[in-house]
Amino acid sequence: MLSLLVVAAYLAFWPVPIHAVSWNAPAAPGYQGAHAVNHRLAGQHKISLGAEQGPEHVVVGADGMLYTGVASGHILRMRQDGGGQTVFAATGGRPLGLDFDAGGNLIVADAVKGLLSVAPDGKVTLLTDAVDGTAIGFADAVAVAGNGKFYFSDASQRFSAGRQGGTVEAAMLDVMEQSSTGRVLEYDPASASTRVVASGLSFANGLVPSADQRHLFVAESGKYRVWKIELGAERLDLARPSPQARILADNLPGYPDNLTRGLGGRIWLGLAGQRNDLDAMAGRPRLRELALRIPRFLWSVPKPYGHVIALTEDGKVVDDLQDPSGASPLTTGVTETADRLYIHSATGDSLGWLAK
Repeated sequence: MLSLLVVAAYLAFWPVPIHAVSWNAPAAPGYQGAHAVNHRLAGQHKISLGAEQGPEHVVVGADGMLYTGVASGHILRMRQDGGGQTVFAATGGRPLGLDFDAGGNLIVADAVKGLLSVAPDGKVTLLTDAVDGTAIGFADAVAVAGNGKFYFSDASQRFSAGRQGGTVEAAMLDVMEQSSTGRVLEYDPASASTRVVASGLSFANGLVPSADQRHLFVAESGKYRVWKIELGAERLDLARPSPQARILADNLPGYPDNLTRGLGGRIWLGLAGQRNDLDAMAGRPRLRELALRIPRFLWSVPKPYGHVIALTEDGKVVDDLQDPSGASPLTTGVTETADRLYIHSATGDSLGWLAK
């Protein structure tokens, strides 16, 4: 009897890192229609990364080389066939989103360090790690806009990769809590200033400017959707209706991650895993806290599900590639070249690609 009381007390009162918030999750759409099950992402070619892991985002430089950040904090550079791999830079953190500015510097959203600039010789410079006197907790994605400014996501102000022991753990805690502290920030290199464009996102993730450079498309992982936000918005609270923001794609079948500009004007989006039992617990915050007191090996975790899609700027799905086999690592996005699709991954020990 005493042992049962101890277990009950543990399940009821043991402290957990989240303070879960109730929300209304839409019914999952399943794999049908534009997202009908297929195997087009299966059978990827693999580029070995040696001892490195987690090519979470990939960008092509003006030199035609591929650049990707990995879990060790290194940024790797290689030919498009994977040859000639070198360590281009070491951030000392976890480099995620990448983009090049007009001067040929690689701009990096580092989940631990903040927003960085890496010169062509590999020298790393911190651009910003705070806004309005508060730390940037989880710099995630970055895009250099036509106006020369750098837009980037701060995925969560509650959970950081440094404190939680990694990006996957921090993301999981943020999505379970649903406190929606993610935000979109702007860094102006001319004035070295940082400002808040929008806030109120449940794990702010990938972003990319619109073709006309007037808007940002922003992935909100925790609520399965993609926003279209005016580039010039100032401190927009997305919890409230505004003519400066609207939902472009809603109720996606997985967690939206990286957004990248593809060929022909389309936008690629990675879906980092299937939706799961969290939907059923959306309106039961105490149950989500209880789940964190249960040993992880007892959790019901869906098998890995590779999934990337391509959208038009009006939200129409024009391509959908899936791997239901469980063989794909956690897919986070796509980088498209004239003849290949490179598949981003947060956990893979190689860089996958498909011939077009």
